Amino acid sequence: MKTIEVRHGQGSYPVHVGHGLLGLADVVQRHLQGRILTVTDDRVAGLYLERLTAQLSDQPEHQSLVLPNGEEHKTVASWQRIVDALVNLGAQRDATVLALGGGVIGDMAGFAAACYMRGIRVIQVPTTLLAQVDAAVGGKTGVNHSQGKNLIGAFHAPAAVIADTDTLSSLDRRDYCAGLAEVVKYGAIRDPEFFDWLEDHAEALNAREPEPLLEAVYQSVRNKAEVVAADERESGQRALLNFGHTFGHALETATAYRAYRHGEAVAIGMALASRLSELLGLSATGTAERMTRLLQRLDLPTSLPEPLDRDRLVDLMRLDKKNRDEQIRLILLDGIGQARILPCPSHDIRKVLQA
Repeated sequence: MKTIEVRHGQGSYPVHVGHGLLGLADVVQRHLQGRILTVTDDRVAGLYLERLTAQLSDQPEHQSLVLPNGEEHKTVASWQRIVDALVNLGAQRDATVLALGGGVIGDMAGFAAACYMRGIRVIQVPTTLLAQVDAAVGGKTGVNHSQGKNLIGAFHAPAAVIADTDTLSSLDRRDYCAGLAEVVKYGAIRDPEFFDWLEDHAEALNAREPEPLLEAVYQSVRNKAEVVAADERESGQRALLNFGHTFGHALETATAYRAYRHGEAVAIGMALASRLSELLGLSATGTAERMTRLLQRLDLPTSLPEPLDRDRLVDLMRLDKKNRDEQIRLILLDGIGQARILPCPSHDIRKVLQA
């Protein structure tokens, strides 16, 4: 097991990464207190809920809530169900929420923990690659609105993150590859050596070889921990973690969260942002091709579907949380491993969308 300490304004928390962690009672129990509510979804429950709750046998005040699986259920109504479950459990301010699942469960359970009695503990137990390398680390929580992704939420740091990489073996191919998009992101925005490593180990990652996969998760978490420590509230450097996400979130919203996994939409967004970076003369010719080639080797999409209303996509991008003064701000590349946030005219965005 490897542990990374993530520093934030109120202290720090550990991210444990390793094989078989859900079966290690000491890893789970060391972070518990008070009454415990485990929140999961109906897919993950059948795979891992019993394994996790077996480590809670000496915790008399424990209940589980199983929600429907899927991004379309990341709503205020689902958040309300978690809050209601905490009330029915008689949870007090020393209670703990265990978020067992992917990014949707982690975001919703974390948001409920942030709001209940103005903040209780949440332990993130991510079971998808995307959640292990991104969503579970950093304290961003929330739910979707019909007009945009994650428009309702709060910053609420977890008490701990337990990332058992063995759970990644149960992901279907599409979900697993979607998580690889977020892994690529770290190399693209700040770690060129990691990007090189990903190019060298693409086939091993495709095959889910245990040690390269553990290394990819560890390096991703290390990168995110460094960014979060420098900019917890996303006022500067942390916004770089949204590389590809402005395009991606708009695409998810435009397709009602049903056509693409989050990571797939982000992969398309990263390919588009790379092309736009070249169009604006920020990055050298070939940068977008290198980005696109790696994403495709990892079985990720890199182009927009047809038919799709490009003007609608631009309108949705205007709702992005990074925007200021009515300008669309995007994360763009100066090269692999170097990124910055810039306002971008909508006519240049349309050029890339129409290409």
